[in-house]
Amino acid sequence: MQIAAHKVVKIHYTLTNEEGDILDSSRGQDPLAYIHGHGNIIPGLENALTGHSPGDRFQVTIPPEDAYGLRNDELVQSVPKSAFQGVDEILPGMQFQAQSPTGLQLVTVLDVEEDEVLLDGNHPMAGITLNFDVEVTDVRDASAEELDHGHVHGPGGHHH
Repeated sequence: MQIAAHKVVKIHYTLTNEEGDILDSSRGQDPLAYIHGHGNIIPGLENALTGHSPGDRFQVTIPPEDAYGLRNDELVQSVPKSAFQGVDEILPGMQFQAQSPTGLQLVTVLDVEEDEVLLDGNHPMAGITLNFDVEVTDVRDASAEELDHGHVHGPGGHHH
C-alpha cells in the first residue's frame, strides 16, 4: 500500500542538522505514527513520503521554509522578570508556554538580566535545514475515528 492522504503511516527516522548532529530519532522506540495529509508532520517530510511503501528507506533534505520556518527576529523580545511569578530561577535554555494572539506559544529563554528576560518565540528548529533518514515501516487505512479525531490511536500515536 502506498502512502497517500488519509493513510496511517509509521516511520522510523533519524533527524540531523547540516553539521551531521543528531537532533531527534525514533530508533530504539516505537515508530512515529501519523495520518498523511492532515498536517501532523512538517510539510517537507510529508511531501517526501507521498507514494512510498513499507520497506522503503530514503534520505531527504528539507529547507527551513518546508520545515519549521525561517527565523523571525520580531519573535525575540525582552519581558520584565516580574512576568515569571512563581519561577524561582530563570536560566538560558529554559522553555515556557506563553499566551500569544494565536494561542499558546513555546518560548525559549535566551538571556537573563537583572530585571529583564530575553525570550525567543521562534521554534527551536526555525531556520535550520533538516536532514531525515527515513524508513517506512507500515501503511494502512485510517479508521473513521482516527480521521474524526485527526490523529492516530495506539502505539506511536495519540493516547486519550
